[in-house]
Amino acid sequence: MNHCEVAIVGGGILGIAHALEAARLGRQVVLFERDGAAWGASVRNFGMIWPIGQPAEQLATALVSRERWLSLSEKAGFWAAPAGSLHLAHRPDEQAVLEEFMALQGTHGYRVRAVTAEEACQLSPAVRREGLQMAMYSETEVNVDPRQALQQLHRYLQQQAHVEVRYRQAVSKVDFPYLQAGSEQWKAEQIIICSGTDFETLFPAHYQQMEMTKCKLQMMRTRPQPAGFDLGPNLAAGLTLQHYGAFTSCPSLSALKQRIAAEQPLYNAYGIHVLLSATAAGELTIGDSHEYGQDLEPFVRTEINNLILRELNRFAHFPDAQIAEYWAGYYAKSTRGESIIRLSPQPGVWIVNGIGGAGMTLSFGMAAETFAQM
Repeated sequence: MNHCEVAIVGGGILGIAHALEAARLGRQVVLFERDGAAWGASVRNFGMIWPIGQPAEQLATALVSRERWLSLSEKAGFWAAPAGSLHLAHRPDEQAVLEEFMALQGTHGYRVRAVTAEEACQLSPAVRREGLQMAMYSETEVNVDPRQALQQLHRYLQQQAHVEVRYRQAVSKVDFPYLQAGSEQWKAEQIIICSGTDFETLFPAHYQQMEMTKCKLQMMRTRPQPAGFDLGPNLAAGLTLQHYGAFTSCPSLSALKQRIAAEQPLYNAYGIHVLLSATAAGELTIGDSHEYGQDLEPFVRTEINNLILRELNRFAHFPDAQIAEYWAGYYAKSTRGESIIRLSPQPGVWIVNGIGGAGMTLSFGMAAETFAQM
């Protein structure tokens, strides 16, 4: 029978982070990935490490992850740019939320500052000056290209961290200390399940108790921009302020939400807020929408993409706007408002899930916390 000290189920960013943490602690690790590569939420996102969006109680975890990303980019050989971010305010209620947030940042540790409309345009050539009142610059955000980064991290796991990765081996059963992976049976001292939106294969009754749902998002990517164009910071605008937990303590947020609900009801119906980021090759990634449910259609809707592009064109412009790719992504999210689920369905077995859309931002910090709890 095959044996390992730590078995990781799932080769996405959460599984990678737990495998690397176990290896760092000197454990013998085997990671099981059901496909030939990680094709789930971990490669269908912006590639943003986004501390600015995290609520205050998770900021430290996000910053730990940020440092880990920058360190791993050098060791594993993938592109990572500490570009920061700009939140653009075009309306008085947007400016009010940003000013309130900046007044709180000294208490919580966000590294932000106000910039004028002219300074925002200097920081990013993609910012439209028309109607811009002011902006907030944050220095902590990092860009990676998730497709490149995940590929290189899998290579790093095997070649430098000495993690054995078993591709095309779906884990179909866990009965600690045993697990069934493809046609093979394994015995492990610890089993960590990072299965994303697969709620049905392992411990389905426990997933039902966890009140998990699925989120479908729509995204797109341009062709590479002309040589010499540098997006600079990631860009966000007013819709983003109602999406992320970091801004929930701002008193003016309720007025902003009321105005958006009245003026842009379709954006709320599809959970749209708009971000713009760059890739290693100079493409621009655009998105996204958020639709929730257990049975989400796989189809990409033109109406949603058009709404995203309409909002983007209101605050950003760039040389080549031709879209080269469209896609849908899916991630797991708690309906109870929890940002991470850790559950031990059997002694020696942990399910780690529910990280929502913050997988790239929080996974490395969360993995350290998982092993501390175990």
